Amino acid sequence: MKKKLRLNKWFTSVTVLASVMVLPSCLDDDTNDYYRYQSNALVTVKPTTDNSFFMQLDDRTTLYPVNMTTSPYGGKEVRALANIDFVDEPSGMYDKAVHVNWLDSILTKPIAGDLGDRNDEVYGIDPVDMIDDWVTIAEDGYLTLRFRTRWGDRNKAHFVNLLKSKNAETPYEVEFRHNAFGDVYGETADGLVAFNLNSLPDTEGKTVKLKLKWKSFNGEKMAEFDYCTRRSTLAGDASFTAGHGKMKLK
Repeated sequence: MKKKLRLNKWFTSVTVLASVMVLPSCLDDDTNDYYRYQSNALVTVKPTTDNSFFMQLDDRTTLYPVNMTTSPYGGKEVRALANIDFVDEPSGMYDKAVHVNWLDSILTKPIAGDLGDRNDEVYGIDPVDMIDDWVTIAEDGYLTLRFRTRWGDRNKAHFVNLLKSKNAETPYEVEFRHNAFGDVYGETADGLVAFNLNSLPDTEGKTVKLKLKWKSFNGEKMAEFDYCTRRSTLAGDASFTAGHGKMKLK
């Protein structure tokens, strides 16, 4: 079954499967408002060479955090949920200035290596359902996915990965893999993960169809995303880090 995933970039969503929330010390007293607890942006947190950072909102828009001078994730580049307010302040070389109310990092990983006959054993074949949500999107060189699966033991880590197609004729086809390590019973819970796509062939400025395949609870499924190789940015070190979630992922 072919399924296209759509989203509304600014639709408010409850934070799922992210790390300990980072709250800048200069938050105003009104941050107890319900709005402040909701994520209203999905960003890439990008460190710079002067130990500061900026955020990438989408493929084109960069954000300058006026109330934070250093990244809470050090020299690591991560995808994160955020609650931000646009402010009328100088943004320097960036597109817009924002006040960051909080940041919540997402598990951020590269595409996994092909292990041949051991792919099923290591990466697993346990089912998930992909959620048609505003955070399920291909942008800024990442594929961010919200998925749902059975999670009986909240303290047991599940292993999620993305594999490239072995067919040279389908270079923009990837497969989501899930290893629950036997934790396949109990209630359902959602996970959020971002995969860096920089090991895929350069689209050379063109927008192509990125095909995602996965095993669902109702059989094999597929979705397509518009994808363009990430444009060069002002980012510094683009190494990876993992967020520590309410549900454990690795």
